[in-house]
Amino acid sequence: MNIDLIFKIAAVGIIVAVLNILLSRSGRDDQALMTSIAGLVVVLVIVVREIANLFAEIKMLFGF
Repeated sequence: MNIDLIFKIAAVGIIVAVLNILLSRSGRDDQALMTSIAGLVVVLVIVVREIANLFAEIKMLFGF
């Protein structure tokens, strides 16, 4: 596992949190919710890609 993965997820979380606070305080709660959902989807895509790489390496290791 690479430390860059943790930094990417943390960066997305910080950006989404700041945007969420800014949008909520300006009265745009619906856009704040959509921003949070978009951040969640981005993080899930990153994690699924890493899991796919893990399975590919395990498959290669055992020669399937």
